[in-house]
Amino acid sequence: MGSKFSSTAEWLEADGLGGFASGTVCGRRTRRYHALLLAATTPPTGRVVLVNGIEAWIEASGDICPISSQLYAPHVIHPDGDRRIESFEREPWPRWVFRLESGHRIEQEIFVPHERAAVAIRWRLLDQPESETLYAADAVWLTVRPLVSGRDYHSMHHENQAFRFAAETNGQCVTWQPYDGVPGVRVLSNATYRETPIWYRNFFYEREAERGLDATEDLASPGEFRWNLTAGDAVWLASAVGLPKSLAEIGADALTTFQSLRLREAGRRAAFAAPIERAADAYIVLRGEGRTIVAGYPWFTDWGRDTFIAIRGLCIATGRLDVAREILLAWAGVVSEGMLPNRFPDSGGTPEFNSVDASLWYVVAVHEYLSANTASDAAVEAGDRQALLSAVRAILEGYIRGTRYRIHVEADGLLAAGEQGVQLTWMDVKIGDWVVTPRIGKPVELQALWLNALWIAERWMVDAGEWGSLREGGQDSFARRFWNAERGCLFDVVDVNHEPGGMDAALRPNQILAVGGLPLAILDGPRAKQVVDLVEQKLWTPLGLRSLSPDDTAYRPHYQGGVWERDSAYHQGTAWPWLVGPFVEAWLRVHGNTPENRQAARVRFVQPLAAHLDDAGLGHIAEIADGDPPHTPRGCPFQAWSLGELLRLENAVLREQTAPLDHLASLNSPALVGANR
Repeated sequence: MGSKFSSTAEWLEADGLGGFASGTVCGRRTRRYHALLLAATTPPTGRVVLVNGIEAWIEASGDICPISSQLYAPHVIHPDGDRRIESFEREPWPRWVFRLESGHRIEQEIFVPHERAAVAIRWRLLDQPESETLYAADAVWLTVRPLVSGRDYHSMHHENQAFRFAAETNGQCVTWQPYDGVPGVRVLSNATYRETPIWYRNFFYEREAERGLDATEDLASPGEFRWNLTAGDAVWLASAVGLPKSLAEIGADALTTFQSLRLREAGRRAAFAAPIERAADAYIVLRGEGRTIVAGYPWFTDWGRDTFIAIRGLCIATGRLDVAREILLAWAGVVSEGMLPNRFPDSGGTPEFNSVDASLWYVVAVHEYLSANTASDAAVEAGDRQALLSAVRAILEGYIRGTRYRIHVEADGLLAAGEQGVQLTWMDVKIGDWVVTPRIGKPVELQALWLNALWIAERWMVDAGEWGSLREGGQDSFARRFWNAERGCLFDVVDVNHEPGGMDAALRPNQILAVGGLPLAILDGPRAKQVVDLVEQKLWTPLGLRSLSPDDTAYRPHYQGGVWERDSAYHQGTAWPWLVGPFVEAWLRVHGNTPENRQAARVRFVQPLAAHLDDAGLGHIAEIADGDPPHTPRGCPFQAWSLGELLRLENAVLREQTAPLDHLASLNSPALVGANR
């Protein structure tokens, strides 16, 4: 294959509603989440897989040549369409060129129209052998079989008698309703359709097997679509039926509809200043009347903590202040006892208030939103400003009074939190009743966030003196209580389990937020430099900071295996790309924010991360990676805060505020350096 991308690399097309299409460069589905039409019935939740994939083959010059490829249990690849891939491109959307044994070249492109629960595919004949004539007998025929399920995106589908194969046809539309209670599938195409129902059994998903999960699935194929490619392009548009934004609203002629959608979508994508900015747009989705941020694809929805960390790079640093406004105002109305929910369950129900830091990250995001508007001379409406600052005040006052899970401010001005059986910080894994990293007491990054929140209140609220007094007391206590003179760094938690004097000396990356990543550095001078140097020495990897030092006996070098093995390693050595943002900012603060140092930081820390854009999730940054070399990407291949922090580095930390955002190649350009904010 003449592509620079690995055949197992994954592509993503998101619809802006919470649904998406995704797959691999080679065409084989390796996850239960890979699908051509995956729709959100209650955006961004209620996701269902409607069309999992296709079987496709070409008949030319007397040969039948598959251009699709599947993997079946136990490990059988059939057919072999991937060996005919001549090239693959991911911009502006996935595009393959297949070269057949006959010499014909076929192009296939897939895109998802914005805010449509739909997917559009086109095949066209690029060229054919010079000796080829266009007699009917020499026509090039394409046949496509859709592979259909109609299941929850976390589940698997198996052969059953209840599946309804029968189609309703109306002109160029073919509609299936596989099950009651699940959206139907409407296909608009310029093909001839023939109903030939069949089950395809035992598809095998490698990534699921690696994760210790069930990994086989059966899919139904109701019939065949057939085109003569020598007569013109083949188009196939599939849409969810019964959702507010269906394909049926657009038009009835397949080719005209496709061309209209393609032109509109190409124009929308071209408006982004860089491919990395367009990639960021995938995470911004509708929720009710407003918008929110999906934490990652393919299995996360929107989470509070992830939203407020990611919004800084995805929206505020890139100038998408209108989107940031919508998101921040939507969350302003759900403060409860000083807390913001960390998660809205996929199936609805009561939001989960199980995060101590999500609310504090919200305060930071509000500050950066207001500051960005001030810097651009854009006035924030009085009502918006009041709503945002009222939410900030409710958070601070709730924490001072005390709220759920023993979250409260103590006499030393520091923030304490936690109780047995609950995971409250971003290191939040719980396996059954076991909280892997409980961190009960006064975690170091909570103090950095809390003191920053007080500092932010000083700048935006009328009673600045009250907040300033609290902050000064807390900073004095932090300086006295968190320094670990023996190791030359900060303790990870003090007053462990709410017992005065208890110290957790584990070397973790949380302490970097006391130096970088937040508006106010809580630690400076020689101590700050010692922290940054030690973090660089022990925790830095090309794909982020390790969550625990390799010197620690609890260190886990690889994130792999079944659920228990993976989750128990999640914060015990696994590297996190989102932490590169705070680390680089801290590194510049202690080494000096000069053009030379910005360039050094770009080469040493940012370029290795930028190289990952062409690695696992194409155009995106993965959620995590192994702590040990070769630092294999793991977890979600498309993660909002990972990409958000890369964008924040590029737009707020490493360049002049007045410099334009250049294209993705600028991430590796030594000439493009700028000033820290």
